[in-house]
Formats: sequence, structure tokens, C-alpha cells
Amino acid sequence: MPTLPSPAQPATITIAPLEVRSTSLAEQAYDRLRTLILDRKISGGSPLQEGRLAEELGISRTPMREALVRLAGEGLLVRRDARSYAVRALGTKEYFDCMRAREVIEGEAIALAAPRISNEELDALEAEVRALDEGEHDETAHWHFDDKLHLFLAGASGNVVFPRLVEELRVNARLFRLHSPLHRQRENHDEHGRILEALRSRDADRARAAMRAHLRSLQEDVRRAILD
Repeated sequence: MPTLPSPAQPATITIAPLEVRSTSLAEQAYDRLRTLILDRKISGGSPLQEGRLAEELGISRTPMREALVRLAGEGLLVRRDARSYAVRALGTKEYFDCMRAREVIEGEAIALAAPRISNEELDALEAEVRALDEGEHDETAHWHFDDKLHLFLAGASGNVVFPRLVEELRVNARLFRLHSPLHRQRENHDEHGRILEALRSRDADRARAAMRAHLRSLQEDVRRAILD
């Protein structure tokens, strides 16, 4: 993948000030910035200056610094200098390594989840797939459902570690695709539908195969884009 040029100016974004709530200001700042990054509101490589962000959010630098350090610790940001960070760019090899790890973990997770998920839960997920398929929705709505589905299945496995691993791997894959022109909503609908059909059959092997086919399809789209 071509590398992106480093912008000379800080990212230009407008962020509403935070409200004082029961959660800490650092936690709120972390949540706000994480959402902005994953929803493509902040472009990769753009400098995020601690002082400017603190001013826009209406908080002091201390909670802002805590939020930025936390995001860097999770691999979403990289430090540029003493007072600024940038959204981390994921390399091609790391993307494919993450996806292969997802095949193993999410394949096992869905196999364990198959007999545990209720018909009511499947009905609700299928209704969301249909709603996204039939209506007009921006890319963020599709990403949020994709996130919800994969994390739900990881949690439904009964393995308390799987959700954390899946979330981390998904965030890494998302960082790679922040700069990708790939928009595969139709393919995702079809593949998610096949995953839910496999779960409805309560066949663990079929569910595992549907999940792995979905993840491999994502990788094939990236390979084609790179070759083109």
C-alpha cells in the first residue's frame, strides 16, 4: 500500500465540548476521539495536538493527555512529538496477519456460539440486516452493525477472552481500511445473511465455514485492490 504524506497542519475538526457526567473527562475524551477515528472523521496521518483538542473539548490538558496516551496504548495513535499524535497507519502485512488471526478466533467463537444463541436474538440480527439492506444508510451505520454482529458472536461463545481479542483485531483491520476505497455493503449483507442462516441451523461446522468464508472474502477484496 502506498504511504500517506504527513500533513503539515493539524487536523481540522470541530468537536463539541464535553459535558460533565459521572464518567471522568478522560474517559469521555477517549470515547469521543475513538469514535471519530473509527468513523473516519479524523484522517490517518493528521496531527492531533493535545492543546488544541483540549481547548475544543473544553477540558484541561491532563484528561486530554490521559485519553491520547490510552489511545496510543491501544494502537490507534502514534506519537509524533511531545505534544501531538497521529492516527496509526496499518501496513498490508499486519492487516493480513490480523485477518488470519480472526479466521481462527472468530471461527472457533461462532462454533461455540451456535448452540447458545436464541431464536429471538437471531430474529433481531436478521431484522437489522434487512433494514440496512433495504434503506438508505451511510457507511458508518453499516460499520456499526458489522462491529455489533462480530462482537456479539464473540461474546455468545461463552469464552470471556474472545471478545477482547476480536475487538482488538477488528480495530487493527479498521485502521487499514480507513484509507481504503473499498465499499462492500452488498457483499457484507449477503455474507452476514449466510452466517445467520448457518447459526439458525445450529450446525457449528457450517457456522465456522460461513464466518471464515466472510473473512476470506474481505481479504480477497483487498488483494484485488492492491493488484489493481
